[in-house]
Amino acid sequence: MAGTVTVAGIVAACLVLTTALAAGGAVAAAGQRVAAAADAAALAAADAASGAVGGEPCERAAELARAGDAELVDCTLDGLVATVTVAAEVLRFHATASARAGPPGRAD
Repeated sequence: MAGTVTVAGIVAACLVLTTALAAGGAVAAAGQRVAAAADAAALAAADAASGAVGGEPCERAAELARAGDAELVDCTLDGLVATVTVAAEVLRFHATASARAGPPGRAD
């Protein structure tokens, strides 16, 4: 009987650990997804600012952020350099990411 209780405890601990690791992995993956959405949004805004594509830069950034399942939080332009911040909710965690894009040598 004592062995059964021990095994049940070990199985329960393994289930808790697996669930925690899966949740941590999901949050980490979502962070990467939000970073990718920020990169895409910044590139879209910079392209619109330069005239390479049509549209208003921050509107284009918002479109790309939504395509990446994120929300555009901030969008600023300094000439042809765009800086954006996007956010998303994942498992009750708030993930944000920022990115800058512009012509070579000007987005540093």
